[in-house]
Amino acid sequence: MTLAHTSRRLALALLAAPLALSGPAWSQAAVQLDGTCEKLTIEGKDATSACRPTLGNSAERRRTTFDFTTTDGRTLSFSGTGAQQERTEETDPLQPINLVTTGTSSDKGIVRNPTPAVGACTFSTPAPGKTTIACEASAPDGRTFAGTFVTQAKAAAGAPAQ
Repeated sequence: MTLAHTSRRLALALLAAPLALSGPAWSQAAVQLDGTCEKLTIEGKDATSACRPTLGNSAERRRTTFDFTTTDGRTLSFSGTGAQQERTEETDPLQPINLVTTGTSSDKGIVRNPTPAVGACTFSTPAPGKTTIACEASAPDGRTFAGTFVTQAKAAAGAPAQ
């Protein structure tokens, strides 16, 4: 797969989510990205050392979600309505976040805890080279959540075809 092809796939997942979501409610797109997790904070606690080098991005039922995972079975998802996506500069979109979901995996299954939150994810337009996705949000009770991921604009092996 060429860099131009993978850049187009990343652009589709990150930038075209609002367009895909303007159609029927069942429209969806998902991609898993390889890269470096530079920061992960779950409920105010640093989890960067356990953060996996992959980031999930999906757009489904009018929502765009960025999913961080850890090697010890924790997850953190930042989610917002894709149709509300804004631009902070000509090339840098901003995705408002109104929900964070923490999760814990065990032998009994996965427990997910959705929490209303206020925040945003920003990301640079995919191009050859590095693309940074940075998310921050706060819950009404004061808990904070953050994640920063850098990818080489290349899809992970086994990512679903677009």
